[in-house]
Amino acid sequence: MTQLQSFSSILVTGGTGSFGKAFVQKVTKEFPEIKRLVVFSRDELKQWEMQQLFPEKEFPQIRFFLGDIRDRDRLERSLEGIEVVVHAAALKQVPAAEYNPMEFIYTNVIGADNLVQACLNVGVKRLIALSTDKAAAPINLYGATKLCSDKLFIAANNIVGKRDLRFSVVRYGNVMGSRGSVIPFFLEKAKSGVLPITDESMTRFNISLEEGVDMVLWTIFNTLGGEIFVPKIPSYCIKDVAEAVGPNCSKKIIGLRPGEKIHEEMITNSDSFTTIDLGRFYAILPSDGYVRQLYEERISNVKDVEPGFRYSSDSNQDFLSVDQLRSLIKIHIDRNFKPY
Repeated sequence: MTQLQSFSSILVTGGTGSFGKAFVQKVTKEFPEIKRLVVFSRDELKQWEMQQLFPEKEFPQIRFFLGDIRDRDRLERSLEGIEVVVHAAALKQVPAAEYNPMEFIYTNVIGADNLVQACLNVGVKRLIALSTDKAAAPINLYGATKLCSDKLFIAANNIVGKRDLRFSVVRYGNVMGSRGSVIPFFLEKAKSGVLPITDESMTRFNISLEEGVDMVLWTIFNTLGGEIFVPKIPSYCIKDVAEAVGPNCSKKIIGLRPGEKIHEEMITNSDSFTTIDLGRFYAILPSDGYVRQLYEERISNVKDVEPGFRYSSDSNQDFLSVDQLRSLIKIHIDRNFKPY
């Protein structure tokens, strides 16, 4: 992927999170020609900890900027000279959103608008925003704020004017091993001999951090502006995750948390009429038809999904088995993992 040479400066919001660390590691390893890589986040302790992993003598291109996406002035100053923005900053915990709705709105919605305005003002060329499966047909506050965020970034393409600036969104499912996700939670709970399960029929999409990073890098160079890109990834049953982690543990059904779905979807029935199949990914296009026209000029035979198509974790054609889950846990979370 040598195309990254066409950009020399990148900023990652929420850069001290799981995705940000993996993204920085990938870019510094495979694209040493990058001259400036800015980690933007609001937690000074996490920045200090990340600086120990990427010391200045070895990684002189990395800069750490303290700031909050709620602060537009700080964002604008941080984005000066930046060509590519990867937006990973968000409040994400579903129960916390139900209890503290305005805090999620300030960060996930107002923060997104701040970022749009800042990018328009300082000459950014690409913005790739990370979304979530919970933004499709949301039933919880977190998903609703991310849907609003997605809409803001997609609509921003209408006001770029003559700027060489494209906004797009990457939407994917649960990241294996990320903070707060189910597998690390189960690994910790398994030590007690009891695994709490919300609903035995629950399913989720699954993607690794590496796959998420690779998808964002692909999007930087392939977006035409205005798409919501969705990867083709496997699903898993929550009961299979429990079996993979703790076959000898007892399983306790505790019921759904506030705002939690039994199954997740990334493309709704209503989205199907503007969704195209790009092979590795789907792309949900804006309804005005302009981006669709650009794709028709670029691809001789644009492949549409069937009307009424729905991409959901329960109806997915690709499901991970218990053995596959155990292998992935060893690869992505704990190489010394043994079932409890």
